[in-house]
Amino acid sequence: MAGTDEDAVAAEDDALYVLTAALLTPAKFPSVLGDDYPAACASLGLAPLADGYGLILGQDGDGARWTVAIDDVSLVAVAIASWDCGMEYDLSPDERTVVAALPGWPLDVAVAAPNVPAPHDPGPDIADRPPLMPPDTSIWGPAQRRLGADEIARQWAMWREQINDADFTSPNGSSTAATDTDEAEQDDKSEESEKSEAGAKPGNSNIRRVLAEARAYVDTPPPLGRVRSSFASGDARILRADGPGWSLVARTDDIAFVLLDEEPGEVMPVGRGPELPGLLEALDKMAVRPT
Repeated sequence: MAGTDEDAVAAEDDALYVLTAALLTPAKFPSVLGDDYPAACASLGLAPLADGYGLILGQDGDGARWTVAIDDVSLVAVAIASWDCGMEYDLSPDERTVVAALPGWPLDVAVAAPNVPAPHDPGPDIADRPPLMPPDTSIWGPAQRRLGADEIARQWAMWREQINDADFTSPNGSSTAATDTDEAEQDDKSEESEKSEAGAKPGNSNIRRVLAEARAYVDTPPPLGRVRSSFASGDARILRADGPGWSLVARTDDIAFVLLDEEPGEVMPVGRGPELPGLLEALDKMAVRPT
């Protein structure tokens, strides 16, 4: 394999113009592909290896799209970090690390290799399986919902500044930022707490359902990667949880946002309240973290 050096690509029939790369690990995977790590792997026809994969997306000398999965995750991680810093990095993995060469691209790629035909899927005479295709994000659905959650996680400060804490008031008029009551009192007021946390929308059963399903993860761990924890400023973490039809993004010292398949384009804030802090702490303890 070769990078984007024209001479190197022309020298070998099986060389590849590397256009971009991504990690496919339990702690970091393209969430557009699935709600959890095994689901993301399954969408590519890959077994969910414990250490994950590096994905290399590029074109061959004929312009055909290929995705190469390798088991040298650290090599791809270094390449991505270098590119993010504006540095050049020749991503040329050893052939012994190649697990699979898959036709097509599972993600949108906005660039193309120079001096080769336009990107196209390899024909059936070359590929032994249907080509990979990016999920359809032109309409609201699971893929678009997960992409929306990704964006909130990346731009937390921008989304947070649009929320006024005064909007989170319980049905009796008290602020959900109040300190926790004792355990017995919390049990008696559990339903009211959930209602007040749900953006002052007491009738929003969808939010309450999401919080209940997220709580269930603490007792019954979901598939790997359903709950992930990443770095944030200070001592906080950015927490991401996904489930059937929903995504939750939170900062462990702050509020949460929920997106639902059944609420197209809606981003629903969840107030801090007496219940959310404990839930976020419990989820963070069980979450997968980048190494």
